[in-house]
Amino acid sequence: MKRVCSSLLSLMWCHWAMLRKRGSLILCGAFLFVAWNALLLLFLWGRPPIGRLGGGGGAEPGGGEEWGMGKGKAGGSNLAGEVIRLAEEVESELETQKKLLKQIQSHRSLWEQQKESEKRGSEQLEQELRKEEQKRVQPPQGPKSPQKPNGAEHQHQQQQQQQPDPHKPLHPDATLPPEHKPNAEVENNELPGKSEGDPTKSDPQPVIPILVIACDRVTVRRSLDKLIQYRPSADLHPIIVSQDCGHADTARVIGSYGSQVKHISQPDLSDIPVRPEHRKFQGYYKIARHYHWALNQVFNTLGHSTVVIVEDDLEVASDFFEYFRALHPFLRSDPTLWCVSAWNDNGRDGLVDPGRADLLYRTDFFPGLGWMLTKELWDELEPKWPKAFWDDWMRQPEQRRDRSCVRPEISRTITFGRKGVSLGQFFDQYLRYIKLNTEFVPFTTRDLSYLDRKHYDESFVKEVYSAPLVKLEELHGGSSLKGTGPFRVQYSSRDSFKGLARNLGVMDDLKSGVPRAGYRGVVSFMSRGRRIYLAPPEGWTRYDTSWS
Repeated sequence: MKRVCSSLLSLMWCHWAMLRKRGSLILCGAFLFVAWNALLLLFLWGRPPIGRLGGGGGAEPGGGEEWGMGKGKAGGSNLAGEVIRLAEEVESELETQKKLLKQIQSHRSLWEQQKESEKRGSEQLEQELRKEEQKRVQPPQGPKSPQKPNGAEHQHQQQQQQQPDPHKPLHPDATLPPEHKPNAEVENNELPGKSEGDPTKSDPQPVIPILVIACDRVTVRRSLDKLIQYRPSADLHPIIVSQDCGHADTARVIGSYGSQVKHISQPDLSDIPVRPEHRKFQGYYKIARHYHWALNQVFNTLGHSTVVIVEDDLEVASDFFEYFRALHPFLRSDPTLWCVSAWNDNGRDGLVDPGRADLLYRTDFFPGLGWMLTKELWDELEPKWPKAFWDDWMRQPEQRRDRSCVRPEISRTITFGRKGVSLGQFFDQYLRYIKLNTEFVPFTTRDLSYLDRKHYDESFVKEVYSAPLVKLEELHGGSSLKGTGPFRVQYSSRDSFKGLARNLGVMDDLKSGVPRAGYRGVVSFMSRGRRIYLAPPEGWTRYDTSWS
């Protein structure tokens, strides 16, 4: 019994020491330990003596003897042995509990180290968050003025900055100046403001979505692949595919691009009532209805301020996005411009200068086939939008209102869709031969101020009418003509224009009296390596709509 009491005292001292030094977890463990031991002792003390049932050492109900009241030597011996055995069991149990408490004590230091580490990590994270918050709240300081290098060193540094490496391949992101490089934080609905004065100083990061007009061509994949491949930023150029016709296979192709494009569907797929002679033009009516719905979605529902429209059979050049980003501020600031087009109607190989991929023109003819317009223009056109033949309607003087578009020397789009509502009109003869630009031109770094109408008209008229006037036979013979031109070929009537155009290989149709790619009645193109101007007589003032 002394050993038992000694063990109990030792454990109670251990409990007391641990209660003083340990936290809530140790206190809880100690409490459970004491409760367990108390229950164990109560159980053991309340047990009946172990002996023969109904015998002298028994305590069975009905027996003549109670616990501790047995008689005889054998009964006393059995009782003493039983007490000793129980004491040993209690001592063994207490030793086990003591070992467990020592293990808990040994792990306490590890728990404290882990808790301290977590506390330090939490404090460090809070400090970093406070620093970030202070940086955001703190007003930006003006840039420090750098030390200016002297003499030749300064001049050499400027030349290195201004002259790109000729051996380095041009890439959309690499050629953009800092203010034009894509910014992933720009939101789709950010609206660039107009610039007063210099158009190049407008918002450097306007969002210009691409609206793809689709119907039932599964080959829309070719168009989307190139758009996604060449766009410098998904945030600055979200691609919106508007589908008409309800064609399931085409819808699956568009849907396969997931979040790379936004797929919207024109809800009204019904036939449009038309007069009997226009039943064969039902497709043109549906296209006009689709354009009207899709442009309303882009401008009025999605809230964009500018859009570039391409159709599902157009493939774009590598500098397609660069071209439109560079001309965006001019379109928004110049009231004499109403569109920017990526298309040259006379852009066949042999009719363009392959060495002047950077050359741009003003044109009075609406080209389409990859073109940019503003919300302001749509607000003007939408109330009177036609029921069919929308592109020819755009070329009427009532819509054009003496405004021009910008077009390139070499097209930034080509069409691969012979099948369509036009049943291949012009495709086999002209469109399939259009040359797609292959040289990336960093337009955003170029000075495009020559496109300003006042300066452009003066320079253009002077160049055209100072060029030597030659006859068609001289161009075909070429014996008396020297140099690469320019040379001028003059027409004076609708029939003379059409005859000369056919002989020189350019498109001969006129819309509201305006020749394709023409400006002030002049069509500029290359013929046998020479620059040719097919022009009206000097002093031209206006187009004659009766020529159409």
